[in-house]
Order: sequence, then structure tokens, then C-alpha cells
Amino acid sequence: MTTVWHNPRCSKSRCALDAFAGVGRDVTVRRYLDDPPTVAELTEVLDRLGLQPWDVTRMGEARARELGLAERPRDRDEWIALLAADPVLIQRPIVLTDDGRAVIARDEETLKALLEDGS
Repeated sequence: MTTVWHNPRCSKSRCALDAFAGVGRDVTVRRYLDDPPTVAELTEVLDRLGLQPWDVTRMGEARARELGLAERPRDRDEWIALLAADPVLIQRPIVLTDDGRAVIARDEETLKALLEDGS
């Protein structure tokens, strides 16, 4: 089953869930602020995304500024630990598909592609 890392306060995240529901697709919703991913889970998802942790970090968040992330050295392990400790910093929604893919479904084109291919 497709899993969506969801933040109910995020309009993009809500739109993604609405889009899946609109085509009758069941998804597993992970409210990742309430159930934060572990370092191991984040590492796996980043590998599936083909991205580095700073690529999925919400740099505009107040917490990112508090931590000085813009100036912080890009040490993969350190950044993954930071995201695990402060999941509000993780971009959303992240969609994990049954076929092993992962995408950040913030734009309409990405979401449409997910819905069309049935993943």
C-alpha cells in the first residue's frame, strides 16, 4: 500500500490525500510529526528519493533558522539525526509506493503522475 508522510497543517499534504481519495485509492497515512521517522527510516527514504537530507529540509522553518542550518556543514549523518529529532523540518508530503519509489508530492505534476500510474 502507498504510504503518505502527512502533516495535517500542510495544504500540499492535505491536497495529496484528497487527490488519492478522489480516485478511490487507499493510502496509509503516517502523521510523521506524531510518529517521527527513525534515523534508519530516514536513511532508507532518502536513498529511495535519491536525495540528501538537506534536499528535503524545510529551510524556511523557524527551527531551521534556530539551528543555523543554512550555515551548517553538510554532514549526511548529522543532518539525518537532526531531521529525526525535529521532523517539522522534513519536506512534505513524502509518498512511498509499493514498488519501492519515493517522491515528494508537492507539485501537481508529480501527484498526477503518481495517480495515473496506480502506484
